[in-house]
Amino acid sequence: MRIFTAALATETNTFSPIAIDRQAFEASLYARPGEHPATPTLCTAPITVGRAVCAREGWTLIEGSASWADPAGLVAKATYEELRDEILGQLRQALPVDAVVMGLHGAMVAQGYDDPEGDLLTRIRDIVGPDILVCAELDPHSHLTAKRAAAANFFVYFKEFPHTDFVDRAYDLWDIAVRTLKGEVKPVMSIFDCRMIDVFPTSKQPMRGFVDQLMALEASEPDVLSLSVVHGFMAGDVPEMGTKLVAVTNDRAAKGAALAERLGRELYAMRGTFMVSQVDERTAVDVALAATKGPVVIADVWDNPGGGTAGDATVILAELIARGATDVAVGTIWDPIAVQICFAAGVGAQIPLRFGAKSAPDTGNPIDKIVTIKALKKNAEMKFGASFAPFGDAAWIHFDGIDVILNSTRAQSFDPSLFSALGIDPTSRKVLLIKSTNHFYDSFSKIASEIVYCSAGKPYPNRPAETNYRKARKDIWPMVEKPWL
Repeated sequence: MRIFTAALATETNTFSPIAIDRQAFEASLYARPGEHPATPTLCTAPITVGRAVCAREGWTLIEGSASWADPAGLVAKATYEELRDEILGQLRQALPVDAVVMGLHGAMVAQGYDDPEGDLLTRIRDIVGPDILVCAELDPHSHLTAKRAAAANFFVYFKEFPHTDFVDRAYDLWDIAVRTLKGEVKPVMSIFDCRMIDVFPTSKQPMRGFVDQLMALEASEPDVLSLSVVHGFMAGDVPEMGTKLVAVTNDRAAKGAALAERLGRELYAMRGTFMVSQVDERTAVDVALAATKGPVVIADVWDNPGGGTAGDATVILAELIARGATDVAVGTIWDPIAVQICFAAGVGAQIPLRFGAKSAPDTGNPIDKIVTIKALKKNAEMKFGASFAPFGDAAWIHFDGIDVILNSTRAQSFDPSLFSALGIDPTSRKVLLIKSTNHFYDSFSKIASEIVYCSAGKPYPNRPAETNYRKARKDIWPMVEKPWL
């Protein structure tokens, strides 16, 4: 067998003011054919897992380019088309192939393209024809459109949020692909529209139990190959935004449709109960100051670069400063200009520095302090499960008992190693202020004495009923209370 694989992925917050160009992809990941590292990124696991699977089967894996940009705003039209056409050209050169296995995200939006993944998959289908297997692994924070569903045989989505299972799901994807190519199964995809949009962390109930149920059904139900919840992405203003339930069966379309509907209606019945409770910045700091042991982790949940925001909001930091908090470490605040100034000054320098809150309204005010530069690191990285996430050139600054890591490449706070990468022991601090909605939980929960989820400012459109959508549908919950009528 000859199998082509490639990846093209980012998550687009259409409300974000930060545009994505070719440089943004290259800053996060751009690997030419065969140059992808052995360690996968969030949306490129089909490539690294494919190497192992094809070696085991004695098949030929033809690798195309792999590109990933950290979430932000719209992708430049020319950038998307250039990266798309690069992969399509590589596929043409690889022909004939028996299958195409892609790593995608599913929430990319480019200038002029509301559905880039649908565009890419349709063009792939046009190249290989109707009889060749086309499949992909995707992030559940995405948009499942009719166009992309029509172009592919089946999709597998991460089940966990935090996305700790992207390698496991890549193995699921490849297992179905291998069995299909050997003639053992015929995957058929059934999709149910849940008519809602919500946030579904699997680190707590009720979503924990729901995902466990999906995995139990996969293990016990004959002909059920895969079950996925497409959470949807509320910061993507596109026509088919919303939550879907996907069932992939072995040529049992009616069974898949009935199962997808049953599970989708069960999910809908629990709407509004999934997200953890959040407090404002004053309450978050109250909790941190009252704690008798640390570290207390304050998660700035909506200034999350993983959702396309800048990651430079200062609302919670300003509250900590105003209350005289010390023994605090902040990771991170995105400010490439401040980082450049720190690198020019050098380690040990004491300088006046303005940093943060440059990207958008409702993110607080810039912080002005006399800071000491404690450490500088080029091309800093943190762990994220089996992968590593770059956060660019970074500077550790100190003032008034507070340590702040400034970074030049936007990245959410996946793991405590973001602190140790600069020389800060995160377990030695009373308060850790990080920026993430839920991806941080798996790693930070292991060291935290307490976790506080804080909703501060308005860097992210987190209330869909109030969001000024122009393209997204208005007939789903919570935009309407009873979308089934």
